[in-house]
Amino acid sequence: MRSFSLTDLSNKSGEVVEAAYTGPVDITRRGKRKFVLMTADQYDRLRKAEDPRKVYAAGETPPEIAALFEAEAGRLSRGEGYDD
Repeated sequence: MRSFSLTDLSNKSGEVVEAAYTGPVDITRRGKRKFVLMTADQYDRLRKAEDPRKVYAAGETPPEIAALFEAEAGRLSRGEGYDD
């Protein structure tokens, strides 16, 4: 990922924007990353990306996920999978 300072953003805005067309660009202040510049399309794709982490309330867990948990709980209750 390319990196530019806030000063670069002011003085070389065209170069910074051109770099952002190819991928996200770090914008730094005093050597520390403070912002990321990206195209609207890149941002929209990032926002639409599904987060694989899910939380379910009791009774709402999909059957296929509940079956995985039940199988793993059974395996562990039989002592399988522990490193001795």
